[in-house]
Amino acid sequence: MRSQDIPENPLVTGVIQAYRFALAPTPEQDDLLRSHCGAQRYAYNWGLALAKAVMDQRQAETTYGIPDTGLTPPLNWSAYSLRKLWNHSKDDVAPWWGENSKEAYSSGLANLATALTNWNASKHGARRGPKIRFPRFKDKRRSMSCRFTTGSFGLADSDRRHVKLPRIGVVRTHESTRKLARHVERGTARIRSATITHHGGRWFCSLSVEIHRTDPAPARPASAVGVDLGVKSLAVLSTGEIITNPRHFDLAVPRLRRLQRQAARRSDPDRRTRRQPSQRWHRTRARIAKLHNAVANARRDSLHKLTTHLVRTHGTVVVEDLNVAGMLKNRRLARHVAGVGMGEFCRQLDYKTAWTGGTLHVADRWYPSSKTCSACGAVRTKLRLAERTFHCDECPLVLDRDLNAARNLAHLVVGFADGTSSPSCGATRNEPAGNPRQTRTARAAGIATGSPGPHPGQRRHRKETAASSTGTHTRFR
Repeated sequence: MRSQDIPENPLVTGVIQAYRFALAPTPEQDDLLRSHCGAQRYAYNWGLALAKAVMDQRQAETTYGIPDTGLTPPLNWSAYSLRKLWNHSKDDVAPWWGENSKEAYSSGLANLATALTNWNASKHGARRGPKIRFPRFKDKRRSMSCRFTTGSFGLADSDRRHVKLPRIGVVRTHESTRKLARHVERGTARIRSATITHHGGRWFCSLSVEIHRTDPAPARPASAVGVDLGVKSLAVLSTGEIITNPRHFDLAVPRLRRLQRQAARRSDPDRRTRRQPSQRWHRTRARIAKLHNAVANARRDSLHKLTTHLVRTHGTVVVEDLNVAGMLKNRRLARHVAGVGMGEFCRQLDYKTAWTGGTLHVADRWYPSSKTCSACGAVRTKLRLAERTFHCDECPLVLDRDLNAARNLAHLVVGFADGTSSPSCGATRNEPAGNPRQTRTARAAGIATGSPGPHPGQRRHRKETAASSTGTHTRFR
C-alpha cells in the first residue's frame, strides 16, 4: 500500500478475539496437560452417565403406570447444578481429583450442560437446523481440550515467550506473544479465558481476549468489488484480477495415499475381536493427522491473506450465497470444492468487514450471475458448466464466464445504493431462466470471535434488518 493511500482515521472497535499460540511443554508439563484434559473428559462422562441413569429410571417408572408426581425427580442440566452434584460426589467417584485444577472438571460439566440443552431444544423444535442427537460418551481417541476461566492464567510476566496456566505453571510458546502483551500493558485488552487443545500432534493455547482493535479503513471506501469463487481459480474479482487456486490438498494427495496404504498394512484396532492397535499403526495415524493439519493451516493462511487484502482495499465486497453442502454431495467435485474453503472464505469476510467498517453484500443463491450479461442485462436460458466463455445473445459481449459473474455481483451494489435497478438486476426479456428476486437486507454480524453467526451459506429470516455500528452485511434476494 502506498503512503498516500493510508487512511488518517483508523476505525476503533471493541471485539472479542482469540489469540492462539502453539506450546512447547516439557515432558512433565505434557503429562499435566494430558491429565487436565483427561479430568475434563472424566467429569463430562460422569455427568452424562448420571443424566442418562435418571432419564432411564423415569422412563422405566412410566411403563409401570406410576403417575408423574411419583416419578424420580428430573435432573437439572444447568452447569451450576452439575457442579454442585460433582462437588458433593467427587471424593467418592474421583478421590484423585486434587491432582488437577477444579477448572478442568467445571469445563467438562459446562460442555455437558450445553450439549444437553441443545439436544433438548432440538428435540422439542426450539432450535433451528438439523436434529441434534443425544450426547455420547467421550473416549480417549477424541481430541483433548480443557478450558480455564478462573485462577492464575494469561501471559507470563518474565518475557514474551511464555503463558501461565493453573496447576501447570509457565509453559513456553513457539512464537512471541508481544502483540497481545502490548495491548494488555496499554489497557486495551483483557484476557477472559484460556483453552488448551491438542491437535495434529501439538499443544495449543487459545486466549479469549476482549480487545479494542484499531484497524485501518479501506484504502478505497467508495470502491465495490464482486468476488466469484471457483475451483479452477480460487477467486475472480470484478476488477479483472484472478487469484489462482493453490490446491494445497492436491499437492499432499500422493503423500497422503502412501501413508494411508502404510496404515492399512499395520495392525489396526478391531472391536469385534478386541484387538489392540500396534504402535506402528499409532505412529502412522499421527503422521496422517499431521499432514491434514498442515494442509488446513496452509489453506487458512492463503484465505486470510486474500480476505485481508479485499477488506483493506475495497469498502464494499459482494459474494454469492453458495450451496456448499449441496456441491459436496457431488462425488466428482467434492474433494476440489472442499479444498477451496468457500465457507471459511465467507466467514472471514463476515467479521473482517465489521472490523474495518466495510460492507459485505451476499447475493441470493438463485441469482443468475453467470447467465446474466454484465453489459446489457440479458439472461440466458441455459449455460453449461463446460462453457467457460460467456457469449451474449443480445449484444456482442464475449467475456470470461467467471469475470462476467463477478461484474454482475459488483453491479448489484450500485442498484441497491441508489435505490434503482442496475443492468444486472433484470433481464431484457422474461426468459425461462428467471429474473433475480427483489432485494432484502440482513443483520450485520458485528461479532469478531471467529463464529460470527450464520455464514453466507445459511438462510436468514426476512425480519432481520441491517444494523451495525462498524460494518454492514446485506443479503440480496
